Amino acid sequence: MSDKSKIEWTDSTWNPVRGCQKISPGCKHCYAEAFAERFRGVPSHPYEQGFDLRLVPEKLTEPLAWTTPRVVFVNSMSDLFQDGIPDEYVEAVARVMTQANWHTYQVLTKRAARMRELLATKLADAARPTHIWWGVSVEDQRYGQPRIDELRRSAATTKFLSVEPLLEDVGTVDLTGIDWVIVGGESGHGARPMDRAWAASLRDQCETAAVPFFFKQWGGVRKAMAGRLLDGRTHDDMPARPSVPIPSRAERRDLAAMLEAELVPQFRGSPIIPTGRLQGRRRELVLSEA
Repeated sequence: MSDKSKIEWTDSTWNPVRGCQKISPGCKHCYAEAFAERFRGVPSHPYEQGFDLRLVPEKLTEPLAWTTPRVVFVNSMSDLFQDGIPDEYVEAVARVMTQANWHTYQVLTKRAARMRELLATKLADAARPTHIWWGVSVEDQRYGQPRIDELRRSAATTKFLSVEPLLEDVGTVDLTGIDWVIVGGESGHGARPMDRAWAASLRDQCETAAVPFFFKQWGGVRKAMAGRLLDGRTHDDMPARPSVPIPSRAERRDLAAMLEAELVPQFRGSPIIPTGRLQGRRRELVLSEA
């Protein structure tokens, strides 16, 4: 789940956290949960605990082992800002991103308020670099629009929106300060349909605001058949990536050793927090709205 990614807008994924909890209608058919729960109970499998929240400190320095600069989706199988992840661990992830600055990192969350708060305080050093992109998920107006406002108010230098799965017309979006917009439909079993007009509206708004627009997919049960064409063409625009020379293997090895000694020991043996299954009335209510 790390070396190469099939996600169209990234090169690799990096998962120093596994597991999450559903909090809004966009989570209803979570691909990460579906994948992880297939392996619950399989001894020694990375997802032996299914989609329960787990810190994976042994993965913290993984980007330093990659031999070429990459675009890296951080926590494709989780959400870095969810409840249960200590601030100190979020800081550790950010420390690796700031040090391994030859990669470009994409951090995506539905917990926009916590991200904004930490970017103004404990993550201030990670908010400024242009090789770390901070984004929020947007699936509808009720849950998605407030996240955009939180992101816009944040200290992040590079801000992006992942409007996926797009579940309704999100209306007019204030793109002030937004550097990139990804749009896509839901895929897999039970996928909810996306109307062309919803996607085209966002494309047109991005064009007017001169914001790079990336159309990921139509989705559906057979997403490969539906393809990625919007009005006859693909849309693959992305923000410019900074170019930083990659250090030598010896330099990266020394940096990894230093970070492992500083960051990893304090999180070894962290408890597994069971968040991967239905819990409580609130979650049922959130999902029933979809």
